[in-house]
Amino acid sequence: MIDAAGRVPVFAYRQPVDLRKGFEGLGALVRQALGQDPLSGAMYLFTNRRRTTAKVLQFDGTGLSLYIKRLARGRFVALWDIGGAASLSLSRPELELFLQGSQLIGTMALAPAPMNSSTFCMFS
Repeated sequence: MIDAAGRVPVFAYRQPVDLRKGFEGLGALVRQALGQDPLSGAMYLFTNRRRTTAKVLQFDGTGLSLYIKRLARGRFVALWDIGGAASLSLSRPELELFLQGSQLIGTMALAPAPMNSSTFCMFS
């Protein structure tokens, strides 16, 4: 089971990946393509070209874990169709929705934007 800790960062790799890769291959992809450390504790999501299988790589403090999900029907969202950088930052709920086959990932914000001081109205 994927660690249930609340605020673990999740990064989705936006290109299709040959999911025959294991710990070392996916870890090298995190280092080289994303410029991040796979031992940071963050979760890294990868999908194959057909979008039927996804893998999540995570370091839990004692070792790397690799979680695999293959959909029985349908396809995962094409992360490469969502414009932007090499990775997409997801929240834990978005990761869970993605792994359930939801089409909402990356197409709409699931939470309101954080408030800043310019959004407050001051009355005299």
